[in-house]
Amino acid sequence: MATFHFDLVSPEKLAFSGEVDQVDVPGVEGDFGVLAGHAPVVAAIRPGILTVSTGGTKQKIIVLGGLAEVSDKGLTVLADVATSLQDLDRTKFAEQIAGMEAKLAEKEGSELDREVERLDHFKSIQNELNTTALH
Repeated sequence: MATFHFDLVSPEKLAFSGEVDQVDVPGVEGDFGVLAGHAPVVAAIRPGILTVSTGGTKQKIIVLGGLAEVSDKGLTVLADVATSLQDLDRTKFAEQIAGMEAKLAEKEGSELDREVERLDHFKSIQNELNTTALH
């Protein structure tokens, strides 16, 4: 399988840089996979789990929004937050979700809609963490 270069950057660090076989990205318009030779595109990403496939292994990384750019140089994801599953504090993540739920009563209109959508994405991540082996 042909490989391409992938960089995952967050404000804190360069979370991943290297040659990969495939990257599955949680896009705002829907999840999409990137392989070598993918057409150029810029897409907003939503909170979700990004999957990096290299040599038969898969690495799962939680991203909490950002942008993905596919170019002739490969794929670059600029994530608001990028955390490997090994580094995720699941208790803190659950507390963050509980805090989001508690604040919903303070929101209204389109702001409420955005917060409910974001909460749904976080709960989807939590559900996947709790119900699968993530392989």
